[in-house]
Amino acid sequence: MLTARRSLALVLCLLGCGSAPKPSRELRVCADPNNLPFSNQREEGFENRLAELIATELGASVRYTWWPQRRGFIRNTLAAGKCDLVMGTTFGAERVLTTTPYYRSTYVFVFRKDRHLTVKSLDDPALRTLRIGVQLVGDDYANTPPVHALSRRGIAGNLVGFSVFGDYSQENPPARIIDAVISRNVDLAVAWGPLAGYFAKRSPVPLEIVPVSPAVDPPGLRFTFDISLAVRTEDVALKEQLEGILQRKKSDVDRILKHYGVPVVPEPERAPAP
Repeated sequence: MLTARRSLALVLCLLGCGSAPKPSRELRVCADPNNLPFSNQREEGFENRLAELIATELGASVRYTWWPQRRGFIRNTLAAGKCDLVMGTTFGAERVLTTTPYYRSTYVFVFRKDRHLTVKSLDDPALRTLRIGVQLVGDDYANTPPVHALSRRGIAGNLVGFSVFGDYSQENPPARIIDAVISRNVDLAVAWGPLAGYFAKRSPVPLEIVPVSPAVDPPGLRFTFDISLAVRTEDVALKEQLEGILQRKKSDVDRILKHYGVPVVPEPERAPAP
């Protein structure tokens, strides 16, 4: 009888003891299902990697709510209670509570290396003779900072617009602007850095990535942005918990960004207080 009980205990241990218990806590994340390098439904983006890193630190598992990241995204996801966290939001964005930024990036010029262009500034005279790809936002095709800056310089006539949303029947629709550079449909593009950096690394032809200069176009048009995690405005405790993880795991976060080709720019130096 004792032997039988021991055998039963051994069988139960072999069935259950070898597998780690599943985390009882869930990290509920809202993300875009088709938007590399940020996220996709196969969880291949750097925001997916970051979500896993945070979940591990929390002793949790990640559960996604997928929603295209376009107009109404926050209203239909975070504000509707379908998730507790959005992985990439401009620091200080309205209607959410943002963490301390975990990276700062910039718009960049993107062109084929075999074009031998030397464009580094929005004031470069060469831009007046080039076909320039630019990103447009929203169903009404609102202008991004590069469009405003180039239009103000009288270079609107040779701009070619690409929606940051695009056709969701295609893989990674925002990447069409980089495809146009590769195929020579445009001579040069001005694109958000993480998108450009990721697809440039995977381009069949070498591409040049150059940060847009100036970083702020007078009187106050910015080209660099701090990116944070976002939670609901009342979730102060979760925000503080996330900030602690970002601080502890900064080297891991930086490695993820580097792996995905995200161009990270340093904080501007601040003048000392008088």
